[in-house]
Amino acid sequence: MKKIMIIGCGGAGKSTLARQLGEKLNLPVVHLDKLFWRPGWEHISRAEFDRLHGEALSGESWIIDGNYDRTMAERAKYCDTIIYLDFSRFACLLGVAKRILTTYGTVRPDMGDGCAERFDPEFVKWVWDFNKNNREKNYRLLNETEGVETIVLKNRRAVKKFLKQMETVN
Repeated sequence: MKKIMIIGCGGAGKSTLARQLGEKLNLPVVHLDKLFWRPGWEHISRAEFDRLHGEALSGESWIIDGNYDRTMAERAKYCDTIIYLDFSRFACLLGVAKRILTTYGTVRPDMGDGCAERFDPEFVKWVWDFNKNNREKNYRLLNETEGVETIVLKNRRAVKKFLKQMETVN
């Protein structure tokens, strides 16, 4: 595992898993939210995102966390492993609530500079609808991507078990 793509609903813990796995495997971590967002929750242009995304993909090794549907298929062509955090909507909403309560008003390390944690009703709705709108498409990506190891983790317990297994890999 040298090029790992982590996808899943907001609040599932993609960024946390990316950081922990990066430490265990000594791989650089790229958070797509950090590339996309500028201060004040302003996003960069599509062309700029594509350039930064392409630079990340050209690296010798990486862990990239985030969905950004438009670029998922391209990322899948370059990775050797896809980890899909396929959590229930309730687990993800709980993750979002915990994140808001513990980091409200601060900028997380996986977020763009100047984008302090906040309560965003549109994001909560996106989380609520994520599985309905994305699960089938994500499994299609997993099934259609050849030569790539796919790992589906269904809950936080499974993530902890997976990380424990990674201790023996390194």
